[in-house]
Amino acid sequence: MSQIDNILTLIAQKHLGIDTLQTRHADSLDFHDTAVWCIRDALEAAFEAGVELGASSPKAAEAEIAKD
Repeated sequence: MSQIDNILTLIAQKHLGIDTLQTRHADSLDFHDTAVWCIRDALEAAFEAGVELGASSPKAAEAEIAKD
């Protein structure tokens, strides 16, 4: 699992109460009823993680921009 996948999984577990982000082919496992404030918290955590990741490897971010 990539670093980003690990971060997203941790955020989903902490803020959304979702055990895994893997598709399990069952509606009861793949669809979740989530409060908007939990979604906001998860989005903020993802944004902050992206900022931290980008700050720790600015050359990688520049390389990604150059691809486009």
